[in-house]
Amino acid sequence: MVNEDLKANPWAAYLGPNLGYVQEQYEQYLINPESVEPAFRKLFEQAGEPPTESEPKPIPAETVNSSVDFNMLKNVVAANKLIWNIRTYGHLAANTDPLGLRNKSDTRNLNPETYKLNEANLSVIPASLIWENAPKEITTGWEAIQKLLQIYTSAFSYEFSHVHDEEEREWLNQRVESPQLSAPLSTEARIELLKRLLQVEQFEHFLHRTYVGQKRFSIEGVDMLVPILDEMVNRLIHGGARDVLMGMAHRGRLNVLTHVFGKPYSAIFAEFHHSPDKELIPSEGSVGINHGWTGDVKYHLGAYRVVQEGETVQAKLTLANNPSHLEFVNPVVEGFTRAAQEDRSKPGFPIQDLAKAVAVLIHGDAAFPGEGVVSETLNYNNLAGYRSGGTLHIITNNRLGFTTDSIDARSTHYASDLAKGFEIPIVHINADDPEACIAAVQLATEYRLRFHKDFLIDLVGYRRYGHNESDDPDTTQPLMYSKIHAHPTVSALYAKKLTSEGIIKKGQADEMKQAVLQEMEGAYEQVKVLNSQDNDSSPGKGGGFNKETVTQTAVPLGQLKEINNHLLDVPQGFHIYPKLQKILERRANALEEDGKVDWALAETLAFASILADGIPIRMTGQDSERGTFAHRNLVLHDPATGEKFCPLHAIPRSSASFAIYNSPLSEAAVLGFEYGYNVFSPNTLVIWEAQYGDFVNCAQVIIDQFIAAGQAKWAQKSSLVLLLPHGYEGQGPEHSSARLERFLQSSAEGNWTVANLTSSAQYFHLLRLQAALTGSEQARPLILMAPKSLIRNQQVASPGAALTEGTFEPILEQKGLGGQVELVERLVLCTGKIAIDLEAAVTLKDTYSWLHVVRVERLYPLPEIELQQIIERYHNLKELVWLQEEPQNMGAWTYIEPRMRMLATNGITVHYIGRPGRASTASGYQNIHKYEQAQMIETALKPTKKQPNKTQK
Repeated sequence: MVNEDLKANPWAAYLGPNLGYVQEQYEQYLINPESVEPAFRKLFEQAGEPPTESEPKPIPAETVNSSVDFNMLKNVVAANKLIWNIRTYGHLAANTDPLGLRNKSDTRNLNPETYKLNEANLSVIPASLIWENAPKEITTGWEAIQKLLQIYTSAFSYEFSHVHDEEEREWLNQRVESPQLSAPLSTEARIELLKRLLQVEQFEHFLHRTYVGQKRFSIEGVDMLVPILDEMVNRLIHGGARDVLMGMAHRGRLNVLTHVFGKPYSAIFAEFHHSPDKELIPSEGSVGINHGWTGDVKYHLGAYRVVQEGETVQAKLTLANNPSHLEFVNPVVEGFTRAAQEDRSKPGFPIQDLAKAVAVLIHGDAAFPGEGVVSETLNYNNLAGYRSGGTLHIITNNRLGFTTDSIDARSTHYASDLAKGFEIPIVHINADDPEACIAAVQLATEYRLRFHKDFLIDLVGYRRYGHNESDDPDTTQPLMYSKIHAHPTVSALYAKKLTSEGIIKKGQADEMKQAVLQEMEGAYEQVKVLNSQDNDSSPGKGGGFNKETVTQTAVPLGQLKEINNHLLDVPQGFHIYPKLQKILERRANALEEDGKVDWALAETLAFASILADGIPIRMTGQDSERGTFAHRNLVLHDPATGEKFCPLHAIPRSSASFAIYNSPLSEAAVLGFEYGYNVFSPNTLVIWEAQYGDFVNCAQVIIDQFIAAGQAKWAQKSSLVLLLPHGYEGQGPEHSSARLERFLQSSAEGNWTVANLTSSAQYFHLLRLQAALTGSEQARPLILMAPKSLIRNQQVASPGAALTEGTFEPILEQKGLGGQVELVERLVLCTGKIAIDLEAAVTLKDTYSWLHVVRVERLYPLPEIELQQIIERYHNLKELVWLQEEPQNMGAWTYIEPRMRMLATNGITVHYIGRPGRASTASGYQNIHKYEQAQMIETALKPTKKQPNKTQK
């Protein structure tokens, strides 16, 4: 009760020694209302600013009923503080550890006694005064505190306080505290859940007994992953998703493949018998393991499943192929998801539907905080070019990374703590509590569908065996595994619970188990019969490429002129930056008879003509809108308003979308995303541009495991384009080399195209050729050593006629040389920028009748037939020389030398001209660079008096 003075003055009970604390709370309230207890927040909303210490004067203590009013108000404030801490730190006391291995946390801030609260003084406080959404049956403050402690410290705990958005945080807390989330499953659902757990467990047991010692990376200890995915898929599809895209590592993958994706037991068993299911093997290309198809181990393979009711397809589930490089599949799946959400059939940016597709990523507890690509991928959620409307994350937390304990694997309290920096709500659940796990899925899917943001489930379990089934974990984790060996399985625990509650009869769980085993035994017997009839364990027909076909890529002059005329058209009232306006206007006459098309214009004309052909384009990179070298400028900025405009969105004849985005400062995750986008949408020309080619090595895992080998391992086609600025211009070790040698070293079985061009027309035709091959059997990635200074070099610019006729040429012969066939004694082969430097030097001299120069524009596949024909043309040829800018152990030399020796017949010697072998890619000193560059050119143009018998340096 409050007396009349308190009614007239709501501050009366707080005056005196409490006023300073109240004023501090008010200052916090002004900054962030959510940072103060609900009681104070309500007080400030109603009463406004608290008084100063001098005014108004405190009401005499004798007029205050201190035994009821003042103490009660103090207790209300304390209770609100306690509730805040329960919601924020309840997870520290939660029962989420099935083995009880976690060190106990300091949870004094969850104890009412810490705040001088007890059942007596809390029972006189109405529950609604401290818990606004208290259920009707909760009437007192004591009951409210006990109920909230039960909610926040059970087998299902929460971390939401790092979510800054007030609406989201309030929704999360209200949803968690509502009776619906903790409502028990129906009897039928509980029985089905037990059946599923028995299937999961018995599948692992069957493999363990039948294929002793073979790796399978068992799911046991986090068995609930399969029912979680079942529930998640079902809820997402009913929420409108038409694609559910998943990525996971090898732990539990076989179980997910068979139970979530419906891969038959017989197909799994056949793989253990080393007899691949022939239906999973690509049928195109040439036969045999050595021709484009090597396959992959069974626990790396992907899958897809169509979900339908009757004849109506509801959705498609996709599990991405995955290498052993944990977490690098994450951005690939995000790329899948973005591609599945977008409609690319109209001009402009694609139209995105966030509800149409959802990504689900399954992480390991050591890999999630350990691999940097995780953070790079989490950063996507609010980025325009990469947002996919929220990913559902599951950490299958078995408390170990191979043999490494958590204390050695991370500095954070939880494996999931990285997600806090991205404001991702987190729930921790005990993997031995099946119904808590299902409730977690309900909360996660509701949040994603409502707010289109990420959500993370930390599934805390264990690993029943070692890293693999032949590994003995007792030597490194003896205490942990002594507990695990004595710990019953989750299906046994759940069966016991359902039996004790009368949901199932005694012995019914054993009957379910026997039914599952009979099904597996039948599948195994079928595989044994098939295996005895067919001993051919070769991978069958591979995915190698057919012989390449010539594609015409020229565009009529009239169409190119129409495009060029529209490139300067901007919306009424839009202003182009004056300096840029002049640069763009210079392109107006580029297609006239005396004009030249530079690199940037050739690219823009190629893009526009590709869009006219109905092929959508997606281009990204850290500076792709403008271009690192300020040459592209495909997104214009109004200097007065900041408004953006992309000229390619308004080009006539365009019948497909054009998306261009500046990417985050990432190579690995961004390149993985673009690869995934292209794999899911093979008919889109997807281009990633490195800021400098040197930085592509930050994405080496994506290149090695996905782009270079995806076709051979998984029959996964891609036409992704990598633009890697490359060329030696004295800018030092990190601004010179895109590591051409590494791409050439990985070139085999027609896995990609590697090119280094010397004319804008060649770039125009190669882009159009790459676009024409999208979605076809001939699709392959394009690795292009893109120019830097050559972008504006007039020797690289092409006449308009070069775009309106012909197609891409894998080699170019330097004009003005090699005309006198009988006199030519040296043939210089080179590629890229050094060819332009050589041409510039040649034009300064009188005659080089003894010399011919050939530019190898496409390094892989190497045009050996064309080169052979040129060599045979010169009957008196004595020297075949390779000229390059890169050090001898880098660049193309180690790749091309053996091929040149095969071409060099009739006593022709093979020479190398270039920098000596080095550890660093380039010199950091401009004067040294210039000297070396001049020496290489001079050596290439200086006749050799006496031919040696070995390679020259």
